[in-house]
This record gives sequence, structure tokens and C-alpha cells, in this order.
Amino acid sequence: MTITAEAPRTDTLRDHAGPVPSDGVWHSVCTLADLEPNWGEAALVAGRQVALFRLATGEVYAVEQRDPVSEAYVMARGIVGSRGERPTVASPLHKEVYDLATGERLDAPGIPLATFRARVVDGRVQVAA
Repeated sequence: MTITAEAPRTDTLRDHAGPVPSDGVWHSVCTLADLEPNWGEAALVAGRQVALFRLATGEVYAVEQRDPVSEAYVMARGIVGSRGERPTVASPLHKEVYDLATGERLDAPGIPLATFRARVVDGRVQVAA
């Protein structure tokens, strides 16, 4: 299900956490059943590379596919976990830990991970981008 873009868009690079500003349009990406629990998938949503995660609880999160530290597009291959009640993803390269809901880096001060609003409607995963 991974989709490869021709070239990364430089206008999507961010230096702060929280939702990426969107045009208010929800984009259907896949069905909820397409996402394995506690595993990431990459998708191209409105020209942006997004990493989607479905937790065992059924919650769905969307974050920027670009690792803020290495700038490699790898976050869909990150390690899903938690810090207390906070769902997390660790970069597959250097293991920096990010809050899936807010993008805040939890293991040390550093560049946060951009997030996208995500929801499930009639069994379809939608992302605002």
C-alpha cells in the first residue's frame, strides 16, 4: 500500500508540532481493515507523504512521513508504542520517540513531528490535508 511520490514537497516541511494546516478537505485514503493494528502504512494525501497508524484500540493517527531528524521518508516503518496513556511512534532510524496525537518529541528536546487530523467514517480512513 506504500505510494511513492516523484519528489518531496518542500512546502510541507515544518519546525513545529501539531496539525498541518489543511484546506479543510477530508481525503479518503483506505479502509480501516487495510491498516494492521500497531503497524504503519505510507500514503500520498493531497501531494503530501503521510504515515498512517491504527492502534489495537481502533484509533487512527496520521503523521508526516518525513523523519524530522534524518529527513528520510520512513516514519510509516516506525515502532508503535506508548508512554503512559500517550500513543507513540519511534523513528525506525534513530529511535526518537514522538507522541502520535501531538507530534511532540518525548525522549529528548528536539524537532517535533507534524501531525494530520484523521478519522474513520463508514469504515474508511480519512485524513485532512
